Amino acid sequence: MKKENIRQHIITVASELFYVKGYNVTGVNEIISKAAIAKATLYHHFKSKEDLCVAYLQQKHKEFIDELQLSIAEGKLPKDKLLSIFEVLRNRFRQKDFHGCWAQKILAEITAKNKKVFPLIQQQKKELLSLLDKVIQDTVAFSSKAEREKIAGGIYLLYESAITESYLHKNDWPIHLAKQMGADLLLSVQLKK
Repeated sequence: MKKENIRQHIITVASELFYVKGYNVTGVNEIISKAAIAKATLYHHFKSKEDLCVAYLQQKHKEFIDELQLSIAEGKLPKDKLLSIFEVLRNRFRQKDFHGCWAQKILAEITAKNKKVFPLIQQQKKELLSLLDKVIQDTVAFSSKAEREKIAGGIYLLYESAITESYLHKNDWPIHLAKQMGADLLLSVQLKK
């Protein structure tokens, strides 16, 4: 197996374990065993379990943002573009391996003193807010910065709540309710044609 393929294989195995079992519960030896690699191979690619967690979060975030951007691009109406985050979440919920938000799960297992993972999750959530703000700029007519931040923040908070609650209740009603509440947020603004 090529070097980059081994690295990706390790990330894939660790991702499944971190996402389903949890970061703290998953040990390095379990990752090594499931990946069928030597300990030296793991440490050749990642200096620590924390570095592997960073790679996991980066991959999951990239996959999510790519999927969200595709969904936004496919939206025919401005409202569809603005609420596409809930469609992405609904599609993810329908997958058999849905366990909520990967970042929220990791965040629940670390402290704010963590110097690698905590700031990365903050950065990724800010990137999501920025993307939502950009979509609002592109779809809402005459929106002020304060108005954009209110709508972006509202949709963001609805999404974060919906992903947690849909996992907790093992049902998609929180996603549908959050999407409707997001649509209600848009009633006060004029959407571009």
